[in-house]
Amino acid sequence: MKNIVLPDTGTRRLPFYLAMEEWVAASLPADRYFFSWRVRPTVICGRHQDMAKEVDMDYCRSRGIDVVRRRSGGGCVYADMDNFMFSYIVPGNEICTTFAEYTTAVASMLRTLGLNASANGRNDIMIGRCKVSGNAFYHLPGRCIAHGTMLYRYDPEVLSRALTPSRAKLESKGVQSVQSRVSSLVDEGLAMSPAEFEKYAVDYMCDSRYVLTADDISEIEAIEQNYYRPEFLHGRHALRENSPDKTVIRRHRRIEGAGEFDAAIKLGANNSIEAVDLSGDFFLLGNPAKEIFSALQGITYERDAIRQALESTNVATVIAGLSTESLLNILTD
Repeated sequence: MKNIVLPDTGTRRLPFYLAMEEWVAASLPADRYFFSWRVRPTVICGRHQDMAKEVDMDYCRSRGIDVVRRRSGGGCVYADMDNFMFSYIVPGNEICTTFAEYTTAVASMLRTLGLNASANGRNDIMIGRCKVSGNAFYHLPGRCIAHGTMLYRYDPEVLSRALTPSRAKLESKGVQSVQSRVSSLVDEGLAMSPAEFEKYAVDYMCDSRYVLTADDISEIEAIEQNYYRPEFLHGRHALRENSPDKTVIRRHRRIEGAGEFDAAIKLGANNSIEAVDLSGDFFLLGNPAKEIFSALQGITYERDAIRQALESTNVATVIAGLSTESLLNILTD
């Protein structure tokens, strides 16, 4: 695997590194790539999340914490200079297989350091019963991208104040607060400096390197600008909760193994479905607007009618871990 090396030593805003992933996937030959990076205090929201529900924006503004959105699904994470971020880009289209390979490799690396690490649940790496790494994935044509956090050390107060997940999500993990389910490498006994750990991780994962050129960096900076567009940063959920439209039905559900879902169903004449919108911390494998919700437009808002409309759709190939029955529960229960 090749380590992607950024030759300058300055710290950049987090979207630069997300753009770096995209650039590697689109511009370099088909190969396996990995790089590690760190950022100033930042909250990173999943692609489909409602930022206002997941983040204490006032607290983040008061503390100078940047708030951005990534292209992958999953939930919000907090990162700062005591937190390593890993990026993994490989050729192929089997994103779930790639994701499992990535989390397994990182857990294996931690075990070589004497830490009792395992890949667990949808997207976590655990040491014992505590999370030290949250991960996510997405797919570009012919390329799979997985990335995640690695808590070297952390401030539990900042973590708990900046992130505001739902009570249902916490209870699904068997805990009562964000900090009660999180640990760090230092707390788990790692006796390495940050620089030593980063070098160890890169050396474990990689056997060669590619150094970015000035032209490469300019192209990455151009991609970076897309992450600051308001429509991307704040999302395109036309049926948000602050909508005054009284014909919108709202549902909230947590599906084990798939994530949290906030559904908004807009009804038209004769109780027919005009539009469906989903937000949450789920992972997409396809395009739900085209592959699921287009089949529901115009049908009667009834469970049996929705079930019949989805007979030819394999929901699990569009939204990871979600069955047709679970989707029916989200939309109608």
